[in-house]
Amino acid sequence: MMEGTGFLPAFLVISSSGTFLINYVIAIISGHIDVIFPYISDTGTTPPESCIFGLMTSITAMAGVATMYTRYKFIELLIERTGGVRPVLNKIALGIGLLSCLGMNIVATFQETVVTPVHDFGALLFFLSGVVYIVLQTWISYQAYPYGSSKAMCRTRALISSIAVVALFPTVICAIFVGSSELRWKGDEPNYGLHLASAVCEWMVAFSFVFFFFTYIREFTRFTMTVKAELVEQN
Repeated sequence: MMEGTGFLPAFLVISSSGTFLINYVIAIISGHIDVIFPYISDTGTTPPESCIFGLMTSITAMAGVATMYTRYKFIELLIERTGGVRPVLNKIALGIGLLSCLGMNIVATFQETVVTPVHDFGALLFFLSGVVYIVLQTWISYQAYPYGSSKAMCRTRALISSIAVVALFPTVICAIFVGSSELRWKGDEPNYGLHLASAVCEWMVAFSFVFFFFTYIREFTRFTMTVKAELVEQN
C-alpha cells in the first residue's frame, strides 16, 4: 500500500500517460490520424476519441492541481524546518504550475479544428508554463538538498527539465511555420518535415512532464496532508 500522498503523483502519471496513449490507439484504429507522430491534440479531435480526450484531460488537469499544491505544501514544510528555499520561489512555482493546468483545461474544452486560436493558446500556455514549472522545481530541489531530494534525484530532474526546454523550441517554432491543422499528412507535402519535427518534440515535452512527476512519488510517500474542519460560531 502506498503511504503518505504518493498516490497523487502516481495517479497523475497514470492519467496523463493514459490520456496520451489511449486516445492515440483509438484514433489510429478509427483511421482518423497518421500512425507516425501526429500532434497530441490530433488524437482527440474526432469522435469518439475527442470525448474521451476531453474527459481524461480534464481529470489529468485536476490531478495536476492537487499534485502541484501538495508539492507546494511539502516545500513549505521544508522551508519551516530547514530553510534553504525562498518562500516566494515556492509560490511562483505553484502559480505557474496552475497556469499550465489551466492551459490543459483549455485544450480539453476547445478542440483543435473547431476553435483553433483558443486551442493553440491553451496548448502554448500548457507547454510553456509546464516547462517553466519543472525548471523551477528542479531549482527548488537543488536549494532544498539534502533535505528534500537526493543528489541523484536533483540531477535526474535537471536532465528531464533540460530535455523539455530543448524540445519546447522546435515544438513551437516549427508549428508556427507549419500553420496548418491537418490531421493526415503525406510525406511529399512541403511542410511535412516541419510538422514531423514539431510533433516529435511535442511528445518529448509531454512525456518529460510525465517522467518529472514520476520523481515526486518517493518524496510524497514521506508526506501526509490532512483536512481540518472548523465551525465558526456567529453571534
